[in-house]
Formats: sequence, C-alpha cells, structure tokens
Amino acid sequence: MNETRPLYDPQAILLLRARLAEGDAAQQALAAREDAAPLLDVLAAHSPYLSDLCWAEAPSLLRLLDRGAEDAMRCALEPLTKADPAAPREAVMSLLRRAKRQGALVAAAADLAGLWPLDRVTGALSDLADLTIDFACAHLLLEAARRGQIKLARTKGEPRQITKGSGLIVLGMGKLGGRELNYSSDIDLLLLHDPDGASYHEEYGAAPYIRIARDLVRLMEERTSEGYVFRTDLRLRPDPAATPLCVSVPMALSYYESLGQNWERAAMIKARPVAGDRAAGEAFLRELRPFVWRRHLDFAAVADIHSIKRQIHLHKAERGAGGEIAVAGHDVKLGRGGIREIEFTVQVLQLIWGGRDPALRDPTTLGALSLLAAAGKMDRRAAADLADAYVFLRNTEHRLQMVHDRQTHRLPEEPEELARIASFMGYPDTAGFAEALTAHQRRVQGHYSHLFEAAPRLTAPEAAGNLVFTGVEDDPETLQSLRGLGFREASSIAAMVRGWHHGRPRATRSERARELLTELMPALLAAFGRQREPEAAIARFDRLLGQLSAGVQFLSLLHRNPRLMDRLASLLGAAPQLADHLARRPSALEGLLAGSYAAPGEKPLAALPALLREARDLEDALEATRRLVTERIFEVDAAELEGRMDADSSGEARSAVGEAAICALLPAVERDFARRFGRVPGGQFAVLALGKLGGREMLPNSDLDLIFIYEHEAETEGSEGGQRSLAPSEYFIRLSHQVVAALTTPGRDGRAFEVDMRLRPSGNKGPVAVRLSAFARYHAEEAWTWERMALTRARVIAGPSALTRRIEAALDAALTEPRDAAAVLKDAALMRGRMLRELPADGPWDLKAMPGGLVEVEFIAQALTVAHAAEHPRLLRRTTRLVLGELGRAGLIEEREAATLIQAERLWRALLGLLRLTVGKWREPGLPVTVEEALRHGAGTLVHEEIQSLSHLRDVMQGHAEAVRASFLRHVGTLS
Repeated sequence: MNETRPLYDPQAILLLRARLAEGDAAQQALAAREDAAPLLDVLAAHSPYLSDLCWAEAPSLLRLLDRGAEDAMRCALEPLTKADPAAPREAVMSLLRRAKRQGALVAAAADLAGLWPLDRVTGALSDLADLTIDFACAHLLLEAARRGQIKLARTKGEPRQITKGSGLIVLGMGKLGGRELNYSSDIDLLLLHDPDGASYHEEYGAAPYIRIARDLVRLMEERTSEGYVFRTDLRLRPDPAATPLCVSVPMALSYYESLGQNWERAAMIKARPVAGDRAAGEAFLRELRPFVWRRHLDFAAVADIHSIKRQIHLHKAERGAGGEIAVAGHDVKLGRGGIREIEFTVQVLQLIWGGRDPALRDPTTLGALSLLAAAGKMDRRAAADLADAYVFLRNTEHRLQMVHDRQTHRLPEEPEELARIASFMGYPDTAGFAEALTAHQRRVQGHYSHLFEAAPRLTAPEAAGNLVFTGVEDDPETLQSLRGLGFREASSIAAMVRGWHHGRPRATRSERARELLTELMPALLAAFGRQREPEAAIARFDRLLGQLSAGVQFLSLLHRNPRLMDRLASLLGAAPQLADHLARRPSALEGLLAGSYAAPGEKPLAALPALLREARDLEDALEATRRLVTERIFEVDAAELEGRMDADSSGEARSAVGEAAICALLPAVERDFARRFGRVPGGQFAVLALGKLGGREMLPNSDLDLIFIYEHEAETEGSEGGQRSLAPSEYFIRLSHQVVAALTTPGRDGRAFEVDMRLRPSGNKGPVAVRLSAFARYHAEEAWTWERMALTRARVIAGPSALTRRIEAALDAALTEPRDAAAVLKDAALMRGRMLRELPADGPWDLKAMPGGLVEVEFIAQALTVAHAAEHPRLLRRTTRLVLGELGRAGLIEEREAATLIQAERLWRALLGLLRLTVGKWREPGLPVTVEEALRHGAGTLVHEEIQSLSHLRDVMQGHAEAVRASFLRHVGTLS
C-alpha cells in the first residue's frame, strides 16, 4: 500500500478507527493491525460506502491481510457454490447480499492496495455476479419445479447441477459478458428459454420462465437491511417494448436474422452464458454467429455504430456527455474521449474483421486492442494509447462509484468533491488529475475521430469541376469536367453514371447506396480518369456494379478506404482478366485490405482452421475456404500486377494458400466422410503435391497437381463405425473424390481451385488413391522417365507425420536409385520433341510451350535430377530455380549457365503471370497498350534494363529462349 497517497477526509479516518475499536473481536483486531492502517485510511478518507463495509465485514479484510486477496475472494464466493439453493427465500436473499458485500470489499481493497490490476478487479466482480445469478436461478428453478411447472433432471446439489439442462438460458451482456464489470454496475442480462428442451412443460409454456425472470430481478435488486446484490437490466433482449422478460430461443433467432441491427451485433460480441443452462446458451450463440460475424468486410457498420454515439451526445449533452472535453461534470463513460469511444472503436474493428478472423473476437476491450494491433488492423501506437486510457478511465470510473456505491460515470462539478476523486486517484491536487485525464481524453478522441468522424479524403482535382448526374440530359459543365478528368467519350460516361444514380444496377437502388455513390463520385471519376484507357476501365467497373446484389457494403468499403479505390481503378484499367474475375467474385476485392503478405513469414489463411472449427457443417466449411482462398489469391495476383511481389514470392504465396487450404480442409472432409463410412482401422491418408504446387511456383490460375496416398493395417477388411462399411481401397478412393470435390465444387465465391490428378501412377487409367506400397513399387519398377521427372517436384503437404515420413523415404528411394544417365536424357529429349510436334506453342505469347520456353528450362532441371540424383542427392530441391543452382554447384552445368537459366525461368514465369492476369491466352503478335507496359516493366525489372518498346521486349525474350535451347541441346540431347 502506497502510504504517500493523499488523504481527502482525515476526520472520516478517525471515525472509522473509533468504530472499529469499539466493535466486536474481529473489528478490534482489524483496528489494532498496523499493516491495516494505510488501507483503512484510504478507504475511510474517500468512501463512506467502503468505510461501512470495513466495519461490517472486518473478517474479510483480515483474511485479505493474512492470506492474500485471492484467498479472501475465494472465501467470499465459496458459500455460493456450497449452500443449498432450496433454502427459504429469506435465507437465499441474505446469502446473496452477504456474498456481494464481502466480494465488493475484497475487490476494492485489492484494487486500492495495488494487489490486483484492472482486469483482475473486473474479473472478480464478474465472478461474483455470475455466482449470485446462478444461485438465484437455481433457487427459482427449484421453486418452479415444486409448483410442477417445469421438469428438472436434478433437484439437489450445487447450483450448476440444478440449472444444467433446465432450458433457462442466462446470457451476460455488456461489461458482465466481457468480464469487465464495473465496481457499481448494472448487470445486463438476456434471458431465453428453450421450448424444445426436456424441462419445458407444454401445459405451462413460457409462463414459468417469464416469472423466473421477474423474480430474478427482484432477488437481485430488492434493498433490505443487508443491502442489495446487483441492479439488473433486461432491456437488451430482442424488441424489449414488445417481448416478455424471457424470450424463446426460436423467437430470438428469428428476430436477429430478420431485424437485428448493427448495435445488437456489437452487443453480442461480449455475450456469454453466465448462469442457467450453459450448454443451451452456447448452442444459441453458435447459431447466432452468422448474424454477428459477417463474411464480408462490414465497413457499413461504422456509420451505424457512430450514429449511436451521436445520439448519446445529443441526449446527454447537458449532463457531461457533450461535445467538449472537460473535467468538472464530465462523463468519463459517455463523454468525448471516454470509455464508450474506446469500446466503440474496438467493437467496430471487430465487426469489420472478426468475420474472417475468429482470433479477433476477444470480448475484452484490452484483449481485443492487443489482438487488433498484432493483426495489423489497428496502429500499434493507437492501440497502446487506447489501452492506457481505458485503464485510467476505468479506474476513475471505479473511484467515482466506490464513494457511495452509485452507478455514476460523471465527475463531480463541486470543487471539493472533484478534489476527493483526484485524491482517490492518487493525485496531490485536482490540477494534476485534470491534466492526466484530459491528455487521455484527447488521445482517445483523436483515434475515435480518425475511425468514425474524420471523413476520408475523397477530393478530386480541380478539373473535376461541377459533376451533375441527376437529370436525364447531359449537363454541359459536367461534360467539360469529365473531359478535364481524361474521358474522351464524356457523353457516354455521363449516361453510364446517370444510370447508377437512377438505380439501374441493383447495387445503387437503396437511398444509402446512392448517398455513398454521390460522395464517392468526384474521387471515383478522377481515379478512373487517370488510367491509360479510362473508358474501358470504368466500363469494367460498371460491369462489376451490375453483378452486385446490394451496394452499401461495397460502396462503404470504398468510402472508408480511398486508397482501395485508386488500386481498384488501376487494376481494372490494366487487367481485363482481373476485372472479369472481380465481376464474377466481387468479394475478392476485400483481399486487397487483408494485408496477409505485408508481414514476412505470416501464414496465409491463418484464420481458416478456426473458421472451420466453428462451421456448422461441411458446406459451411467449404464456403469459408472458398471465400478466403478467393481473397488471398486475388491479393497475391494484384500485388504481382502492381509490382509489389515478384514472380518468386507470388508463386510461393499462391502455393502456400493452396497448401494451407488443403491442410485445413482435409480433417473436415475426413470427419464428414467418417460419419457415413466410419474409419479404416490403422488407416492413414496423405496428399502429395507435384507440379507448380509441389515446386512452390504456382502461376495465376494454376491447377493443383495432386496424388493421394494411403496406408492401413495388413489384416484390415473394411471400415468400421459408419452407416456402411467399405473395403479399404474403395474407402480411400471415395475419400479422395470427396477431397477433390471440396476443392473444386463452385459456391457463391466460385471454386477454390482446379485439381489435376493425371500425374498419379498409371495416369488416368490408375486408381485415384494408391496404397503406399503400390506407389513405391510402381516408381521403383514401372514408372516412365517423365513420371520420375514429375516426381522431382513432389512433396507431402497434408497427412499424419508417420505416413509423411514413409512417403518421403519412398520418394527419395525412387529418385536416388542409380540409373543410366544417358538413357534418361534420351527419353527426355524424345519426349520434348514429341511435345513440340503434337502440342506446339499456341501463338507468339505461349511462353510455356515455345522453343526455349518454360517447359524446356524445367526439363533441364528435372531430367538432370533424375539422371544424377543417385550421386548428387542435394538435387532433390523441388523448386526449379533451386535445382538449377544446385546443378551449377555440383558441376553438372557451368555456374554462369545456371544463372542464365535461372533468369530465363524467372522471366518466363513473370511474363506468363502478367499475361494470365491481364489478357489470359493471347494469340496476336501485338498487345493492348496497358498489357505491353506491364510486360515491359516486369521484364525490365528482371533483366535490369529499361525495355522501351515491344520489339525490344521480343529481342530480350528471343535471347533468353536461344540460351535455354542451347543449354537443352547441350545437356539433355538433340530433339527428334
């Protein structure tokens, strides 16, 4: 205890000491304790309420001094778990109030003595509330059971045993739900009953539960000579003016699904079962997850939540919650720079991002701030400022409430009382306290305004001039402004935009959507006007708008993120293929805000396992996977097109997304399959990646080349535990089809991937899944050279570790078996010659199949690996550029030649990626202007020279192709 703390009322200290000295044995013992004096002085000097508790509950304070705060709180709460809930009402009321007094005293003493931080104080108060509510509910349920109105599985034992399965759901909301209960706070409860539960009595229906709700409020609130327990508020239930105190679960779910508001979603972030039938409460919250946690980035919630704060300011302005930061009379909860602004900031960011990342759903304010900052969704300095302010303001709030045990958040206006609070907070005078308080308030207000109030900069250049699109005819000044922005066909652009404002696309038919569109329009037109071909770019935006079923979310996304609008315009201007992709899957645009690859080493789809764990069924899991894959791949594609990721890093990133999706989905698919067909005893199943996925070199729109391998006990005859037994081979073949379907079946966000299984043993003629022993035997004895070449990129990406190790050993054995190098290289040369005859390059931009193209670079790496891996096992690197480097170090090719091949391979992948992102397959010699610019810039970055024209680009490509062809002929063999 800090003995230098200023003491506000010395006379009150003397009075408490005198009362204790004249009291019973415990009170006298407390008065005589020297180590109690500093704490008693602070309590007495600042809080008449706590001074009375010191006298009435002296044994609790003695216990804290002797055994510590944790033990003292445990002793205060223990009777609530041991006493008999069937006791008479008077005894129950007395027990609850005694527990409240003792718990409140221990929490205050531990707080003021510096023994507990804020979160432990609020957690202890929340525990106290939980246990009192649960005990009261058990008592009331037993009364209802005695009246024959409900059925209980157990009528004896601890409260939790009695309330279990009762069908009475008690959800803690607000600060109780978040375990952040104030020192003197209402408890916000949402009471529900389950009409499908075993306890429900059809004859009496909901009436017993409504009566329990009414009696619970009385039990908690009624003031007796022993005090009260907690003020109780049931107004957070659905439509409180028209619904009973205890609402049925079906009615509540129907309300939230059809009429629920954003503020109710924010409230549900903190909801948790605190008493009653906890399992039913958890089930209700699981059903409510889609309402609370939206799949899309919900920037539209920002305006809704802020509107609540504006209403608070209007309603409370005369009571210290107005627009000015102040000290005397200021409301530290509702006022400017107050607790509510911190909570709203946190909750809105959680609503925006929590649908895609369950890790951000922490119901505590401090916990959520930390997670949002760690995930990059909030500036770390801002999070630290808000956390510091939150602790300071909550401590101030607690001191205000401790004085007289009143639910107040408003600082006193009278100088003497304000001085009491300053002293209670440990400041020598009001000025020091006021300086610290206002500093926190200003920082909070600044961060809150940045999120809610500061309008994003949507200004357009002066050339925008007047823009009027409300009429039916062209406005001359508008046409002039459009030309000034860069649009040559101003009249057609004006007609297109008028159509948006008149609600031609569904996305702009709501009033709110058109309001957002009007605010966006100058900056939107300026962004598209800056593109090389502005008419084509904005026409693609028009197509995108036409695909949206609603526009408020999408337009809010652009409104709150002006830089995203510039990126969108740039992408639509440069890449018709990406524009088409966005038109089909508008949700992919949210990937540009995810920032997954901004932090080196961050795992892609990190949130997917948590999303799949909470999925209600396999289809829900598949939708979550498709959505995240779509967003992440689009994010990578956009970054590559914009030059923020090179071909190597983008290939690794796409491969990491594919691998993460398979790893996350496989357990979900296996569980769903096992429900129908059980499991094979000793069965194990793994996924082997080959091709671009295996080499971590995936291009835009690359297929996943996969092989499925399984193993099981030798004597196993069939699966066990399902509705139907399958032979092991059939079991794993069907499971493989399920995995492929999970990856390829389209949903609302399209399909996650295309899968190619032609590289499995025996190709399309072989089984979809192969047993490990058969796989190893095939590649040791029967595989063709091209199959062994494909195997050089194989790696296990999903499956149990034991099976993974065995597969890796089989791969090493197959590839390091001594071979006739000349025969291997001859086979590779013959195969390449046949490909050139039967599958020639499809136009001048088929950089994969053309002579000296990507295929030939890969052939060099793969054929030489198969030919020489027995003597050089380090060649088994899977990634082409790494293998080429190893070939140079091993002396199998010259190191300078290896460097040339690595540059050529990287150039082909970079240009192929840009072509796929912009125009897809392109057979004409010339290129669209924007595509040509992208390819010239990308190639120039790789070869470290400025490429000034298309002919210059062709010269660079020709030089690399000739170098690759020469190397192929030198090391693999002559084509025939």
